[in-house]
Amino acid sequence: MKLWGGRFKKGTDTLVNDFNSSINVDSRLYKEDIEGSLAHVKMLGKQEIIPNKSSKKIEDGLNEILKRLDNGVIEVDPTSEDIHSFVEGTLTYYIGACGKMLHTGRSRNDQVTLDLRLYLKKALDNIVSCVIELEEVIHKKASENMETIMPGYTHMQKAQPITLAHHLLAYGEMLRRDIGRLQDTYKRTDQMPLGSGALATSTYPIDREFVAKELEFSDVTWNSLDSVSDRDYVIETLSALSIIMMHLSRFSEEIILWCTNEFNFIELDDGYSTGSSIMPQKKNPDVAELVRGKTGRVYGDLITLLTVMKGIPLAYNKDMQEDKEALFDALDTVTLSLKTFTGMLDTMKIKKEVMRKGAAGGFTNATDVADYLVKHGIAFRNAHEIVGEIVIYCINKNKAIDELSLNELKSFSPIFEEDIYNSIDLLTCVEERQVIGGPSTKSVKIQLDRLAKFIKEIKGGL
Repeated sequence: MKLWGGRFKKGTDTLVNDFNSSINVDSRLYKEDIEGSLAHVKMLGKQEIIPNKSSKKIEDGLNEILKRLDNGVIEVDPTSEDIHSFVEGTLTYYIGACGKMLHTGRSRNDQVTLDLRLYLKKALDNIVSCVIELEEVIHKKASENMETIMPGYTHMQKAQPITLAHHLLAYGEMLRRDIGRLQDTYKRTDQMPLGSGALATSTYPIDREFVAKELEFSDVTWNSLDSVSDRDYVIETLSALSIIMMHLSRFSEEIILWCTNEFNFIELDDGYSTGSSIMPQKKNPDVAELVRGKTGRVYGDLITLLTVMKGIPLAYNKDMQEDKEALFDALDTVTLSLKTFTGMLDTMKIKKEVMRKGAAGGFTNATDVADYLVKHGIAFRNAHEIVGEIVIYCINKNKAIDELSLNELKSFSPIFEEDIYNSIDLLTCVEERQVIGGPSTKSVKIQLDRLAKFIKEIKGGL
């Protein structure tokens, strides 16, 4: 059934009808569409815009449709133009002409953005829950590896020794910011647009605040033109989801490197790995690779909607129908990626001794040698030059700094004494960095406590 057929004397071309239809995408909004219609029709009855008897009959009909859809007694008709047409058509079929009163005082323009906001509020809560599950695994793994020394890198070159706990908690901070972005997006999604009509509200005495309260929105939208043409909340969601995927992709890249034979820092669980059809020795990190690959897909969803919206004049235009497919794809992709990545991280085996051995190479304690000299009165720039010369000497002799004799070290500076060896021990290098945010046990404990408190606060608010 077309909701707009009265203006037309000729039927829509079959191909155009298929091209115009959105039912294959927006059918997942059936619950939100019915929830919105229930609040709307209650308001129509309360305001005496339609008879209370009719309002109650429509409510009963909508609740029955929702029940039957949930139970699988009926299914969404794929030949319907959209979910709004299906619900109204099914309602009219069940209760008769009274069902035609449902659309009084609203347009599909404000109805579709209402449905989308209702759906997105639930989806954002779900994504936050998925991120928190990953944060919990990060907290657990970090707690177990506070003394697991590993090399820290800049430019993919070994730089300074840190701990695995410190490294993991860096991603904990990224995900913490991701949740903040999702929460900010939720605030702007949590505005009720119904009553804006096609673009200029309604001549009926509708009560938008009543509908907002019924649907648990914190506010109504405040300009009807903006209300029906705004998709900022969808774009913000896609942006936040893209950043989440960027963080997962960076983490995945490191996991992929760490499980190579060259690094050998970790081993992924068999349940999160695959093999080769030709090479029997292979154990491939496909989960991490797919997360890395799917990141581009979510970026594409964001670019899709940005491109759709960039040239649209006020108010509603049919181009905006493209919002849902991009949004749903991104939500589905990010949800699955988060859940799968969380399981992969939770089950991976840490090779602590290999990590420590990796930190022992590459002169990761060179900065600590310079710091030793500075603490004994040498200007940092001079100390930097001395240690650079020591590194060249070590490379030529194929030695680590802590393998040099005291006499060898004194040939570069008489400042060196026996205590230099304790100062550049890997554990000392880590534990001396007690500045807030650093890798020492003291600092990492503060970071862990902070993350635990954050997790508790977010879970308490869901």
